[in-house]
Amino acid sequence: MSVRKALIERGMKVLQDPRVARMMQDPRVMKAMMRALELRAKLQAQYEQQVARVARTMNLATQKELQELRRSLRKLERALDEARTERTTGGAAER
Repeated sequence: MSVRKALIERGMKVLQDPRVARMMQDPRVMKAMMRALELRAKLQAQYEQQVARVARTMNLATQKELQELRRSLRKLERALDEARTERTTGGAAER
């Protein structure tokens, strides 16, 4: 059994304990959990900003820029396919 699976199973057992359920309903615990989640999101955003700054400094493409390039490429490929289709169907209709 993998460590991840073991941790998930153990976590499920703990969550089924009535004492834990009561504790999770405590507003103070809920507030602390929300703060922890907000902190994690804030740290993730700061990390991504730092990575983007380093990437720009090193003249590297960021993940966001790569996504934009992929989106543009898909758009151009669709336009090319449409032009090819028009050319083949339009050319056959003229003959």
